[in-house]
Amino acid sequence: MGLTKQYLRYAASAVFGVIGSQKANIAFVTLRGGEKGRYVAVGACEHVFIWDIRKAEKVLILEGKKHEVTYLCPSPDGVHIAVGYEDGGVRIFNLLNGESNISFSGHKSAVSVIRYDALGARLVTGSRDTDVIVWDIINECGLYRLKGHKDAITQILFLESKNLLITSSKDSFVKWWDLDTQHCFKTMVGHRTEVWGMVLLNQESRLLTGSADSELRAWDIQYIEEEVGEPQEKKVRTLLENEEEDEEGLDEESDFCPQRILSCKKAGSVLREARDRVVSLVTDAKAKVLACHGLDATLEVFTVLSEKEVQKKMDRKLKKAKKKAKSQEGEEDGPEPVVERKLSDEIQKLANIKASSKIRSMDCLLVPNGEIKLALLLQNNTVETYALKTTEKNPTGTKTSRLTLGGHRTDVRTLAFSSDNIAILSASGETVKVWNRSTLQVIRTMGCEYALCSLFVPGDRQIILGTKSGKIQIFDLASGSLLETTDAHDGALWSMCLSPDQRGIVTGGADKTVKFWDFELIKDQDSGKSKRLTVKHTRTLQLDEDVLCVRYSPDQRLLAVSLLDCTVKIFYTDTLKVNHKHSIYALIGTGSADRNVKIWGLDFGDCHRSMFAHDDSVMFLQFVPKTHLFFTAGKDRKIKQWDADKFEHIQTLEGHHREVWCLAISPNGDHIVSSSHDKSLRLWERTREPIILEEEKEMEREAEFEESLAKGDEPVVPGETKGEAEPAGKKTIETVKAAERIMEAVELYREESEKLEDLILSSVFLFSELEVSLLVLPFPYVSDLLKLFNGYVQQGLEVELVCRCLFFLLRVHFGQITSNQMLLSVIDELRTNTISKVREIRDVLGFNSAGLQFLQREIESKEDVMFFADATDRFEEKKRKRKKRERAVLTIT
Repeated sequence: MGLTKQYLRYAASAVFGVIGSQKANIAFVTLRGGEKGRYVAVGACEHVFIWDIRKAEKVLILEGKKHEVTYLCPSPDGVHIAVGYEDGGVRIFNLLNGESNISFSGHKSAVSVIRYDALGARLVTGSRDTDVIVWDIINECGLYRLKGHKDAITQILFLESKNLLITSSKDSFVKWWDLDTQHCFKTMVGHRTEVWGMVLLNQESRLLTGSADSELRAWDIQYIEEEVGEPQEKKVRTLLENEEEDEEGLDEESDFCPQRILSCKKAGSVLREARDRVVSLVTDAKAKVLACHGLDATLEVFTVLSEKEVQKKMDRKLKKAKKKAKSQEGEEDGPEPVVERKLSDEIQKLANIKASSKIRSMDCLLVPNGEIKLALLLQNNTVETYALKTTEKNPTGTKTSRLTLGGHRTDVRTLAFSSDNIAILSASGETVKVWNRSTLQVIRTMGCEYALCSLFVPGDRQIILGTKSGKIQIFDLASGSLLETTDAHDGALWSMCLSPDQRGIVTGGADKTVKFWDFELIKDQDSGKSKRLTVKHTRTLQLDEDVLCVRYSPDQRLLAVSLLDCTVKIFYTDTLKVNHKHSIYALIGTGSADRNVKIWGLDFGDCHRSMFAHDDSVMFLQFVPKTHLFFTAGKDRKIKQWDADKFEHIQTLEGHHREVWCLAISPNGDHIVSSSHDKSLRLWERTREPIILEEEKEMEREAEFEESLAKGDEPVVPGETKGEAEPAGKKTIETVKAAERIMEAVELYREESEKLEDLILSSVFLFSELEVSLLVLPFPYVSDLLKLFNGYVQQGLEVELVCRCLFFLLRVHFGQITSNQMLLSVIDELRTNTISKVREIRDVLGFNSAGLQFLQREIESKEDVMFFADATDRFEEKKRKRKKRERAVLTIT
């Protein structure tokens, strides 16, 4: 039996070159009590980067798993940040240590918006699957799912004072939800197109919405207080009278709450200068500043005046109107002039800020000195920050920082490794960068034309680029300067290859020629003393089609040329004649837009094997030096390794979220770097872990089976009909595995009941999707679980968790449990034991609470200080009373 060929696994090492991904938003965050407005969080593929915009440094990385980040939302206290992902998952990270201990899974597609409540205890998420889910952060569970929208959710707002939720969607509707009853009681239909954003102004008394036109619509929110004993008929009549004035109307049943009836009437519009749709519509924490932008590079900033400021403005207008009327009539007996209050008197334009590129998202922050800080994430992989002083008469935005060094503005089209495996070259449409592989820091950044191919000159002191305009550009790394630009081809220079003897290069272009160049040292005309590198054209090979790729054989005897007519021609390097004799044994690999990779033998010129490699076009192919192993990159976002001798697929490297354009393999074969349309560069490292192909194939089959299992029908609670509110969890492979662990534990209990207690409890406690796991559990296992729960309650083991499981099982299997005579005694014991044990826990909590309150009073009386929480509550209460008195005075006057 022959020896099995051993392969070593390549693993992801780092992600760099991306400053901010386009799918996620940008948000200001605070780190360790630092100053506000200094740090911003942006999505970077599957990770979250925290940037110090003052130092232009990456200070923290919140590492994701697999799926791309789609939304960021910092918590009200600034300690945590909620991150939504492409697969519908949500993770909450601690900004102090970068760890994530809480994760939720309930959406079926990408999370499009996240919102915290004022206390930071509840989290609401909206998704492209049209659902809105309310999560309990403290208990780490989902509360309920709100269904009603017909398209992706675009924005979510809390009305804290009334425990209401407002959601907007691409279905053109804005819905109002009562979180006490989980019911949609109002739907606004006043928009003709998608609603892309909305904010609350004037202490939650006004709603501002933005859609696909240049109009920002304002809606006044009014609550009509009612008496509890008011007849239902009067409530209906009152609501209908208000809705006749309402432009948007109702298209759903309204629940007539005994404490309020809500009316929402259009108050006017604010016109934007941009004519396209609203992309971002945000305010600062106190809703004093409003900022919005569309699909272009212009940001519009507005100020929202307070009631006192508006009143002063109206008084000045009235005084001016009286003066004008008096001068026109010449007498004092004329009618009293009336000044109408408009929306433009309350929301005023501050300034327009022109960014350097199209804006993807933005966030704003109002600091105590009246300065507005704005953070912009641009579509060209750049973050810019601006400052705007509201105290000035005509404020203008000042650019304070710009993050550009850590990435390219456009996609990287060519990569190369230095001969010592230390430096990485990446070139795009505007710059070429040289990176240190170990630190991933930029060593040099140089401006260039649109680069298509590149290489390091032997000695690693210069680099050569081939451009889209057909030029060869030579750069010196020590000085970071452009040494020479040579017109090489009349069309695009698609490919470049260093000769094995390292004395020159060969290039192929769209002008149907292959050109040979030799390296030479000439006297530098600028300095007059030193010599510099140049290339001298020696030979030209004329062909019938555009040249797409050129490659030397390792011994430099042959030259392979790929043409636009889907053919590959092999020439002798010395005579430039087509090789017809096939006198040597060698392999050549080709990849194409037909998604196949073909392995050819040069001994007879035949195709050894054609392999279906990618689900989309093959964009790049390169052999590992001195081996018959090669890697391919495709538009299907994957990189694959192959064995050209055995024609076998070895492994797949997944990580990129867009098309992979190119890759480069280090000379020692230990590292791979790849570039993608997602603006990221990824470094892959060869490990010492061997790959067993049979196990790899088995793992792939298991992953496919698990994925299909998790995508099955969602479990249904018997007797419950689907409505606006549903359970928050969803069926995943984790919940299926958790249910299987419970069943295995119950099976073990039936055999060896004395060894089970710790096993069962750990099985229930280890997974977060508790309800869904219990829901897929067959009923024969439920009876044994109820008996075990009774024992746990008596012993005081995890009483809160056991009660939660118990009540859910009773709700789901109520009919079967009540009709089973064998379980009546168990249920009776559970009732008695549960009530008594919960009372004991409640008494302990009450005693502890009373003790803490006593200690609080003692500390306050001795040290004459007040606890921060109570001080804040009392201050807010005084503030509310003062505002109430002011409103009463205004009403009387």
